[in-house]
Formats: sequence, C-alpha cells, structure tokens
Amino acid sequence: MGEKRARDLGVTVGNLPAGPNNAITDVEGVRVGHSTIIRGEGPLVVGEGPVRTGVTVVCPREGFTRENPVFAGSHRFNGNGEMTGLEWIREAGALETPVAVTNTHSVGVVRDALVAAEFEQSTEEYWVLPVVAETYDGTLNDINGQHVGPKHLREALAQARTGSVTEGSVGGGTGMICHEFKGGIGTASRRLTEEAGGWTVGALVQSNYGRRDMLRVDGAPVGRVLTTERVPSPYEEVDWSPAGTGSIIVILATDAPLLPTQCDRLAQRASIGLGRMGGGCDDASGDIFLAFATGNRGLPGSGLPNPPATVPLATIPNGRMTPLFYAAAEATEEAILNALLAAGTVTGRDGITAHGLTPDLLLSALDEARPFCARQYQGRRV
Repeated sequence: MGEKRARDLGVTVGNLPAGPNNAITDVEGVRVGHSTIIRGEGPLVVGEGPVRTGVTVVCPREGFTRENPVFAGSHRFNGNGEMTGLEWIREAGALETPVAVTNTHSVGVVRDALVAAEFEQSTEEYWVLPVVAETYDGTLNDINGQHVGPKHLREALAQARTGSVTEGSVGGGTGMICHEFKGGIGTASRRLTEEAGGWTVGALVQSNYGRRDMLRVDGAPVGRVLTTERVPSPYEEVDWSPAGTGSIIVILATDAPLLPTQCDRLAQRASIGLGRMGGGCDDASGDIFLAFATGNRGLPGSGLPNPPATVPLATIPNGRMTPLFYAAAEATEEAILNALLAAGTVTGRDGITAHGLTPDLLLSALDEARPFCARQYQGRRV
C-alpha cells in the first residue's frame, strides 16, 4: 500500500480506529486481487488502444464461496450504473461468488469468466449468478476495444490475497477519474471497541465520480482551493464526458453476524462517506453499494442438493447497529481518499492526462482550505 495513504500523512478521517491493514482484508478471510492492463499511448484506435483498464476481485471468504455463502445486501444510491446478480441477493439475501469490478463495457466478459471459474472449482451441476460491477473509464481508456478478457479475471482471482491491498491505478481502477483527479481503487477499515462488539468493517471502492469544486477532505473544502486552474482537469480535454460523469462502487465487508436486511442497512451508510467527500449529487453517476457479513457460517448454497432443514444463525439486535453504521461511513470516506492519494498521474488515450492528488498538494490544500472556510463565516451572525 506504500507511503501515500491518508494516515501516513497525519490525516485521520472520523473517530474510530482502523484495523491493522486499514483495508477490507482486515475482515478475516476476505481477499483482494487485481489484474491491470496498461498498453500503448497516443491517439485512440478502437481495438488497439491506448489501454488503461483492468479488473479487481473481492473474495468474501477463504475457499469456495459457493460452499459457504455469506449474507449480503445492497443499496442503489443512484442507478446510472450496473452491478449484476443483485436481484438474487435482494431475493435470497446471500452472496455466493466473488465480487468483481471492472469497466462498463467489460461487465459481460468478466461475468462469463466468473461463471467458468466457478465451474472449474466444482463439478456440481448448478446455476450461478456472479456479482460484477462497473464504472466508466473511457476518458482515458479504449473502452470500446473491450480489452479485459477471461485471462485477466483468472489472474485477479489467482492473485487474491489477505493482508495489504494495492491501491490507486490498479485493476478495475486503472483508468478511473475522481473529483477530476486520477481515481481508482481504495480501501480502509474500522474496528469497533469491545463494548460495541469488537467487529470490523472494511470498505473497498472503485472511485470514478465527482466534480473538483465539491471535493472535501475531513470536512475541509480542498476542491475550492485546488481549482482546475491550479491542477488541470482531464475533462477540459474532451467534449463527450463532462465533469461529474462517472460512478463509484463501494463494497463493504464485516465480520459481524448480520442478517440480509441489516446488510442492506449497512450498505446504505456508504452514501454518508461518499457525501462527506463531496459526491452523490450527479445524475450521470452510478453509485451502487454492496455489503456482506461473514459472521454466520454453514449457510447452504442455492441449488446444492440436500440442504439441511434448518440452519442455526446468530445476529445482533438492530439497536446495536449504530457503531457499524459509523464504521461503514468512515471506512468509505477514507477509502476514497486513499484511492486519490495512491493513484498518481496517468496519461491515457489521445494524450488526456488525469493528474494525481499528491501528498504535498493535499497537505497544502488543507492548510489553505481551513482558513478559507473560516473566512466564509466572518461577520455572519450565528
């Protein structure tokens, strides 16, 4: 994860402590893998490049998820996007495959590759509805060339690991833009106190949304300081993709024993973290969130033969959900910031450049933004 994370710079988001890796993988058993495709430069030639794309996978458990599903839920904050498999999650409340995130025009091939990968691991004859989400990377990438293939999904699965997670311009986040800076993959986690249950909530985002002037960090309006005159916007170089076009996918994981409806409620709180960063208000943004909970084991997979008559479950009362809600919001907010800091500057198709939010830029903007904010309220009656 390198040295470009928010906490390495002394920027802390929220009040709860992070887990040891400050990543979604702090939830035991969760693994993340990437496959990144970077090839070519110069003018766009559809089918040839330049290519700035990839795929990222989140595996909910160690081993084969189909044989040990997790309860899950989702939230559509704004539906200008796609996440496959959600109808069955809404119906049955269970996630039975890894989750993949990629670019908009690669959803189909990644979904089909996940189906094939599932059947390679098991000879059982059953159906599968993989969860694959997308955000649009066509401003930097030859998206219509559909360069993500089955081998890239297999590579991401093969590389899926616990522990630290590579962030920024990697995997599905390779060609993404966030608040008119370079965006991509980011992650963070929060650990509750023992009194609150001791549970962990982790977030992984593929951030590809937002306008520069709306960007806020820890409440400070840094986007009003880091104007596009100071740091150019990639959208100034195109006429087909205005600022605010794009999306964000948020995947939340927790080891708390939540039921599906509680996972729905947890997923909703990702919108708080997104809003704190200055997102969530654009019609052209697909803001779709998935939450899964690993706290129950022994759930039978759909369609597998001879399921048990009953399954013992644990859960927490809804009145104990509040700390988890705070954890989800904080982890989402910090995951977006980590994605921005790790992404670096990337030049893609037609020489279009998305500049990175460097540590120096962020720290100087925070110093400038707080007095800027204070000046707004001088002379106002409270």
